[in-house]
Amino acid sequence: MSRATSPQNPAMTRHGGQILADALAAHGVDTIFGVPGESYLAVLEGLYHRQREMRYVICRQEGGAGFMADAYAKLTGKPGVLMVTRGPGATNGSIGIHTAHQDSTPMVVLIGQVGSDMMDRDAFQEIDYRRFLSPITKWSAQIDQVERIPEYVAQAFQRATSGRMGPVALALPENMLTATANTIDTQAYRDVAPSPGPAQMEELARRLQAAERPVVLLGGSGWDRDSCDRLAAWVGRLGLPTACVFRRQDLLDNAHRCYIGDVGIGINPALAEHLRSADLVLAIGPRLGEMTTGGYTLFDVPVPQMPLIHVHPGIEELGRVYQPVLAINAGMAQFVRALEAVQADGSRWAGRLSAARAAFEQWQQRPSVIDAVAAMRKQPVLDLWRVMQRLRERLPADTILANGAGNFATWGHRFWRYGPIRTQLAPTSGAMGYGLPAAVAASIVAPDRTVLCLAGDGDFMMTSQELATAAAHGAKPLVVIFNNGIFGTIRMHQEREYPGNVLGTGLVNPDFVRFAESFGGFGVRIASNDEFDQGLEAALTAIEDEGRFAVIEMVVDPQMISPGRTLDQIAATNAR
Repeated sequence: MSRATSPQNPAMTRHGGQILADALAAHGVDTIFGVPGESYLAVLEGLYHRQREMRYVICRQEGGAGFMADAYAKLTGKPGVLMVTRGPGATNGSIGIHTAHQDSTPMVVLIGQVGSDMMDRDAFQEIDYRRFLSPITKWSAQIDQVERIPEYVAQAFQRATSGRMGPVALALPENMLTATANTIDTQAYRDVAPSPGPAQMEELARRLQAAERPVVLLGGSGWDRDSCDRLAAWVGRLGLPTACVFRRQDLLDNAHRCYIGDVGIGINPALAEHLRSADLVLAIGPRLGEMTTGGYTLFDVPVPQMPLIHVHPGIEELGRVYQPVLAINAGMAQFVRALEAVQADGSRWAGRLSAARAAFEQWQQRPSVIDAVAAMRKQPVLDLWRVMQRLRERLPADTILANGAGNFATWGHRFWRYGPIRTQLAPTSGAMGYGLPAAVAASIVAPDRTVLCLAGDGDFMMTSQELATAAAHGAKPLVVIFNNGIFGTIRMHQEREYPGNVLGTGLVNPDFVRFAESFGGFGVRIASNDEFDQGLEAALTAIEDEGRFAVIEMVVDPQMISPGRTLDQIAATNAR
């Protein structure tokens, strides 16, 4: 047993940076994402002596580092660790912290801080992080005494992983990190989650047995492969129609006979109707927030029109917006194990499952918007549905798909078939720029797996510098850029709300091929369907045979703003 994890470990005199590095090792940290800063040089010195156990992934901007830490946690199930310097470093990183907060992702954020002897003077880059970050963290604290580092770090990991998971932040005054103390190390954290009670499970069984039109809704964090496999087996035995919420589509293999689609932006109208007509909704894990509920319109507020059973690990989320007939405070693994004993006759809703699955399959078919744009241009256009089919055909079933925010993401959400858990990395917070850093982190953490990043041109440029991180750490994602020269989502809203009055959404982009090549990667620009096939093969060769990341720039017609309607159709409908 190593010095850092032994409960018999004697006290040792070390400076704060070394104590902190040893504490991270004690909690099993193997990867840290960040940008170095002079405010925590002592921590870097401590990490220098821990390089065999922990890698420090140097990023090019703290926002990208924050997204990488969030993606690491989603992919591994362990807390992501983000390390940033004071002031600009922390404010840059706050986008990743906010994403972790909205997505209920466990994250530990370590922030260099001005020395305690300079505080409250508005010193260079000084911020009170306890106030600044409190709305978007589970806990924000400052370690003022070097001997309390092990205690604070242990509490940080415990809070990040318990109940509704999320980010915590620790500010580290510079003089505290250079001070010395005679301390012992902590043991590793142990995540804690509540279990459902027998009476709750009995009531759930009674309600399910009485239901004629039940629906299961999966979401949230805290899932692991075993729990997802058990849940898939249970809904399969009972034949329960099961949907996944916004950007949690990998909780149930989309090939499963009970999977009926995703509930979020651009929901299948047939699926929305299926939910509205349900006589029981069993929501396991989701918060039931704005995106999941269509702006709080899918279910009536505060009392849903159908009985709702809501299961969530954070007790504060139960009844926050919707009042369930049965609220169960439980972790995902604990609840699913109890759920396995629940039985019901699925023959009553077999017809509804069949219809809902057929509606999902129909929703996957080629949309008419492609032909509409081709007719408008009087020539063939790049078929984005076909692009998604080609990617599905050529890439492994366990491919990790990462994306940021923008209308381009609709093509991936709707037409990709997500496999088992740990195949989707996407921000429920709607943060642009997430996809590339997440893909880089995934490729670093899981180098043997294929990683696909879908990005809009505006989305990609927000964190495009992280291609340098990919090059530095040997990451090799396949990045597919939807380049339509506009901020597509905002342009769509403009045409819907103020048809023809366009301002601030046009983009001027670099040569993405040369941009990728400048970092040592592969790049190709395509504008037709045949070119995409050729470009994809060349990109995969660069990844598989040459060990390089690859960027495919797709020239996308701006009229193809969504699978549903063209820009002109949106404007014409709302101009009436």
